[in-house]
Amino acid sequence: MERVLLGMSGGVDSSAAVILLQNLGYEVVGITFQFIDDFDSTDASLVAEKLNIEHHVVDYRKEFKNEVIDTFLNDYKNGLTPNPCVHCNRYCKFKYLFENMEKNNCHFIATGHYAKIKDNQLYRSVDLNKDQSYFLYDLPKDKLDKIIFPLEGLTKDEIRKIASDNGLVNAKKKDSFDVCFIKESFDDYISKEIKQTPGDIINIDTGDVIGKHKGLVHYTIGQRRGLDIGGFQDRMFVVGKNVEKNILYISIGEDSTYLTSNECIIDNVNILNDDLSNCSAKFRYRMEDVPVEIEKLDDNRLLIKYESAKRVTVGQACVLYRGDICLGGGIIREVRRDGEKLWYM
Repeated sequence: MERVLLGMSGGVDSSAAVILLQNLGYEVVGITFQFIDDFDSTDASLVAEKLNIEHHVVDYRKEFKNEVIDTFLNDYKNGLTPNPCVHCNRYCKFKYLFENMEKNNCHFIATGHYAKIKDNQLYRSVDLNKDQSYFLYDLPKDKLDKIIFPLEGLTKDEIRKIASDNGLVNAKKKDSFDVCFIKESFDDYISKEIKQTPGDIINIDTGDVIGKHKGLVHYTIGQRRGLDIGGFQDRMFVVGKNVEKNILYISIGEDSTYLTSNECIIDNVNILNDDLSNCSAKFRYRMEDVPVEIEKLDDNRLLIKYESAKRVTVGQACVLYRGDICLGGGIIREVRRDGEKLWYM
């Protein structure tokens, strides 16, 4: 019987994955990574005991802080809007799963992600509302044949029913949508971790100073709430930051062109499929795909061209698709319009 090492967070998805893998004929070994100080592995251990599988808890707090938390904070200090889940998947979760796969004499690894791997290709999940391929584009291409996503083809309700029918303690456990290492509000966390200096808010349409910001790390491109600026009837949006001068730029009105771009440059590129023709891009997890044309700049950078898109943000992931196939992606480093870098981003 082939052995599979399953990452178990204590949530219902990875717990139900044990049952699905067992039904497929695998011997399942569970592993839970402790990434933060106050992580509770009780649910994962209870599920492992209930389903009679081998289970290990491994401490990676030091590595997680160095690789994910410190990188996240450093990016924010430099005016970026990072996505720590993308970074964690490649450089922590899957890295450590593969390292422990051989240690535990396993043939495959598995997780409770909603995505699909078929014929060594990464696909979106059938349940597009839960699809997590956006966060998985950076997986190593040469190891896709060693990864199993057992939840594929099932909805969240079906997963909960499997857990409930099998008496799992976490069948009704709520999903977690927040960054795992931030337990308080984002503003409270970032204020504690990064010393910020208030600065000017400038209306980019007029050049006027119209208020004071509380620190650039508290704002993201496209943000319209929490600006605390009065006197304007139309909506206003954050369109850029100048870290050196400590300036926050805003624009007034839904039709502002300052949020719109038609090119971006991505780096740290990971390509899962060599054919990048006739594809689309997703610039944020919850946005619609945009048809794109791709030009290779060098081995690590791509120029992405598109007709028009709003809120394309430096530091976020740009993930490429052809239909349901995830082709790879990279991190947005420069946003452009008609070949010119948008100076305020």
